[in-house]
Amino acid sequence: MNKYIIIILMTLLSGLASSQEKVEGVVLDSEGANALSLSGANVYWQDSQTGVVTDFDGKFSIPFKKEFNKLIISYVGFETDTLTINEPKTIRVILKPSNELDEVVVQQERDAIQKTYFSPQNVITVNSAELLKAACCNLAESFETNPSIDVNLSDGLTGTKQIQMLGLTSPYLLITQENIPMVRGASQAYGLTFTPGTWIESIQITKGAGSVVNGYESISGQINTELVKPLTDNAIFVNGYANQNGRYELNTHFNRKLTDKWSTGLYIHGNTRSQKEDNNKDGFLDAPLGEQINVMNRWQYQDAVKGFVSFFNVRFLNDEKQVGQVDFNPATDRVDGSNRLLGGAEVWGSEINTRRFDTSLKLGYVYPELPFQSFGFQTSYSFHKQDSYFGLRTYDINHESIYSNLLFNSIIGDTRNKFKTGITFAYDGYDEMVTATDYSREDTSVGAFLEYSYENLEKVSLTAGLRVDNHNRLGTFVTPRFHIRYTPWEKGSLRGSFGRGKRAANIFAENQQLFASARQINIEDTGGSVYGLNPEDAWNYGVSFLQGFNFLNKKGDISFDYYITDFKNQIVVDWENPQEVSFYNLDGNSSAKSFQIELNYELLTRLSFRTSYKFYDVSTDYRTGNLQKPLLAQNRFFINLGYETEAKENGAQWKFDYTLHSMGEQRLPDTSSNPVEYQLGDYSFPYNLMNAQITKVFSKNFELYIGSENLTGEQQANPVLGADNSFGPNFDTTIVFAPIMGRMFYGGFRFKIQ
Repeated sequence: MNKYIIIILMTLLSGLASSQEKVEGVVLDSEGANALSLSGANVYWQDSQTGVVTDFDGKFSIPFKKEFNKLIISYVGFETDTLTINEPKTIRVILKPSNELDEVVVQQERDAIQKTYFSPQNVITVNSAELLKAACCNLAESFETNPSIDVNLSDGLTGTKQIQMLGLTSPYLLITQENIPMVRGASQAYGLTFTPGTWIESIQITKGAGSVVNGYESISGQINTELVKPLTDNAIFVNGYANQNGRYELNTHFNRKLTDKWSTGLYIHGNTRSQKEDNNKDGFLDAPLGEQINVMNRWQYQDAVKGFVSFFNVRFLNDEKQVGQVDFNPATDRVDGSNRLLGGAEVWGSEINTRRFDTSLKLGYVYPELPFQSFGFQTSYSFHKQDSYFGLRTYDINHESIYSNLLFNSIIGDTRNKFKTGITFAYDGYDEMVTATDYSREDTSVGAFLEYSYENLEKVSLTAGLRVDNHNRLGTFVTPRFHIRYTPWEKGSLRGSFGRGKRAANIFAENQQLFASARQINIEDTGGSVYGLNPEDAWNYGVSFLQGFNFLNKKGDISFDYYITDFKNQIVVDWENPQEVSFYNLDGNSSAKSFQIELNYELLTRLSFRTSYKFYDVSTDYRTGNLQKPLLAQNRFFINLGYETEAKENGAQWKFDYTLHSMGEQRLPDTSSNPVEYQLGDYSFPYNLMNAQITKVFSKNFELYIGSENLTGEQQANPVLGADNSFGPNFDTTIVFAPIMGRMFYGGFRFKIQ
């Protein structure tokens, strides 16, 4: 009897399963008798993890879900289509060719920060709406409202902000502009300040080992900046900014569509600061004096019929900074080539003058009849010239760089199986002088890469890459990278990754703050190929989980990630003796462990809430033993609140934004051998840093904004050790763990003609 009941129940369940409500259809490339079915097209419900791939005949069947009504269909080389589906039905979808290198994203209102559920790589995309939430004057200041990137002052004089990810500073990040390496070599210290915020269209942050396509230098991740496009940017854009400390900026964009295929844009940025500020009364400027002029001309070519797309940029920059004591006068107080004080006045000062020219070309071709197949070519040239002195020390560096990357994209069988392959050539010529010592060198490398991707939106996607490079100093080496994504349930995305990175450390360009101190510079030459040191070599391993949810009819997501960077060799920068800084090869262990939990949720309509907690365990075997990395808060807490009123028909609305950074204590370098008055404790004090901004949008063409940084006025009391004797043995500006400026107010405007 029980046997028959079981058979009946199984039959009923089978009938229910077979009658499940579905949306079925076919995806084609055109109308008419010559239409081709698109095998391997992605079909999925927006904001869900429910998706399928079309079969050989272009057909699909996806369960109908009442809670979702936007069905997205995408295929490489075609414009993504979004359909509104309110009931089970059979549909016929015609996709339009895009003939661009990348997939075209459907135009719709997007979150300011986007996390992908489907990519094997842990990628976070920050668009221009997020950048407007703070005084984003340049790329270095673009991460104040993003918990994935840490922003800190690099020293007590220049006001330069350095970024960190996964507990490691920017030299371990691959920083690219439209996937061409940009901030590296001589530009490592100040290069992030050379990209104005208004030029940025979006930023892609990749945690962990990046793609082999972009090179071998990425260790902790990659930051890629996409610039505004002449074809889609405003015809005219003007942005003005001023703050109470005498910093003024002006940005102008002029874009014009010349023909159906050609568009061009002229982008001009200028900033100046002439007001001297010394709020802590130590006799040193709290922020540098200086000015910058930055001009870029950008050309865009697009031929949708023949399948060509191209971008060409040319840029010139002049940046001048003066730092040091308030009374410093370069005309009388600077040093000459013999390290003698001109005029005999003992006033400490520094000038850092940079001139840079760079140009780049990107060319892509998509086969019109094979939209999944394309060629791409990237090339760039830059010349970076920095003339500088720091008190009695001079540091001059000229860096000439050439980069080329040729790549081919196609599929194996269908678009679920894709591959990229290509070759890379790079040249770097360094003319580097540290006082009277010449450290000039030339680096060349040639490499080849292959990357395979498997995409199955329903369960598993992976990317596996391998590149082989031959470098005149690093030798011949292999760089593997692997990323995988698994969907255990709806709106859940579990990722894992590992990869190797290798690089030649530019120890002086990356640590220029050391020149603004009395420390003796020691390099323990072991016969290595760069400064007598061996190249840095590290493996990165990571796991992350992203879960989207709906609570009280409001969207949200929560994510966890844990990454380990394990150095096989590292150039140890040892600041533990206050009278010297030493560079030597790692002898033992060095690792960076990073844990982060982040929550994003829409508390109320148009009121967003973002919070995160991060813990870092970054330790290195120094000559004196294993120590935590100095000047790095092991515990960090972050909150961001953003509210916007409902926009009127003409675009008028109010926008409010508040950000809190809570910094735990930081280990300080050992100063116990200094005289008592120049000694610091073992750890810094914890503090909170608050920023806020209010924007009034009057129309689609004009808006005003005001804001404040460091609302509570947190300040480090003594950012310059030995300020009373700037040429003495205890002078040191490198131990900075908190803001130098107090509370700062700013304001600005944005005007645009579309």
